[in-house]
Amino acid sequence: MKRSNLSIKKYFVEDIPRRKFLEMGLKGGVAVAAAPSMMMHLLSCKGSTPVQAGLEIDPDMLNRTIQKALEKGGEFADVYVENRISRRILLEESKFKSAVFGISQGAGVRVISGDKTGFAYTDEISEEKLMKAADVASYVAQGSKSKEPVDVNLAERPSFITVKLPLQDIVDDKRLEIMQRAHQAALDYDSRIQMASISYYDEIRGRTIANSEGLLLSDELPLLFFIVQAMGVGNNTRHMGRERLSRHSGFEMFDEVSPEEVAKTCARESIAMLEAKDAPAGMMDVVMHNGWGGVLVHEAVGHPLEGDGIARKTGVFTGKLGQKVASEKFTMVDDGTLPNRRGTTNFDDEGTQMQRNVLIKDGVLVKYMTDILSAKQLNMERTGNGRRESFRYIPIPRMTNTFIDKGTDNPEDILSSTEKGLYVQSLSGGSVNPTTGMFNFTCREAYLIENGKKTTPVKGATLIGSCLDVISNIDAVGDNLDFGPGICGKGQSAEVSAGQPTVRIRGINVGGSRARA
Repeated sequence: MKRSNLSIKKYFVEDIPRRKFLEMGLKGGVAVAAAPSMMMHLLSCKGSTPVQAGLEIDPDMLNRTIQKALEKGGEFADVYVENRISRRILLEESKFKSAVFGISQGAGVRVISGDKTGFAYTDEISEEKLMKAADVASYVAQGSKSKEPVDVNLAERPSFITVKLPLQDIVDDKRLEIMQRAHQAALDYDSRIQMASISYYDEIRGRTIANSEGLLLSDELPLLFFIVQAMGVGNNTRHMGRERLSRHSGFEMFDEVSPEEVAKTCARESIAMLEAKDAPAGMMDVVMHNGWGGVLVHEAVGHPLEGDGIARKTGVFTGKLGQKVASEKFTMVDDGTLPNRRGTTNFDDEGTQMQRNVLIKDGVLVKYMTDILSAKQLNMERTGNGRRESFRYIPIPRMTNTFIDKGTDNPEDILSSTEKGLYVQSLSGGSVNPTTGMFNFTCREAYLIENGKKTTPVKGATLIGSCLDVISNIDAVGDNLDFGPGICGKGQSAEVSAGQPTVRIRGINVGGSRARA
């Protein structure tokens, strides 16, 4: 989020740049790091017993923990237990620079009493530590009426994540091979590609969730990140291209989308933007490429539709249910059930079933995204949007896979019918003030539109505006829906996908380094 002067970032989304990737490897726990001289020996080992992310927790211990959490009062309590096994490898300048193997586990206990939340966590999963965390969390409800908990019973949820090649069965020299293939493909694309870096990350996150309503759930979530960056040099300038691939999936992800394909897409951007001129500034029509361009509505529209802001009456969409807020062409969806997407899980981090939530339909606001607390405050259904970064955080309303639903327009016709404007191929990310709806986005790859055609690449373009203005000014929506993976920040990091078809916005403020001709 940024305030009205766009100076402070609070809610934001990024397309997983290298610096962020390097920060993500462990987030606490135990790590084993290898120096470059040991890298190949460590990573090429075969036949070792895989570490399992699944946890077996005694249901009676969970019942006792929940009982302890509610002994001072409160109407709801839950326990979230997590075990995360991760691996991070970096290939840069033709050398493997680092490798980190991480193990992180712990549990968080939460108590809800009215609008108040008590929370405590422990890095040690034992009855003694769970009881202590429950006691600390219970103080928020001291003196309030207590609701008797229901003994937990194991429940089942449908799975939206299929795995053909489990990550724990993949030897590390296979990971290195994938990275080397991408590295070589990037360098081979064009002689002007001077450098490439490949970032690989995978994890298996085991979750167990128990609550005072009697729910008990467990699952394991595999996740892959794969990021290629390539530096193009020429015309007395340089440009760093970037392409990402991320799914909740097994290693078969690289059979479906090859590392060479990711690398070539990245390298294409690096070379194309070497010809970029300074971007014009002013109000103009903007055509957004399908895929990661959906990050604009993720930030500008999605965050203001999250239930915690609505419950505080601070969101720009507060009180607008059932009202027309956008063009009739505009339908926006958050769907945590899309198979294997980065924002998909079998259930949210409170145990609520993931589902398809149509938020705005044909321009009319029909739903907010909620977790357990905001659903209670708003007297609405739980939508499966209660998410947390890890066991160290309370769940809050977050997006999953958020997108503009596909329309009926031909993408080629959208471009050809736009006489003049800006074609945005890719955004780096951006931020929003959910109270005012004001946003700011940086264009990583953009082109002028002249006489209905993409022409000169431009650099330094930013998109600035109000979410209500933008979604009201969309007059064309293509039939070519696609997605891109990202990291969403809202005090906590969350894995998300953002998507859209090709869309046209009639009139948006474009910031650039020269006046519009």
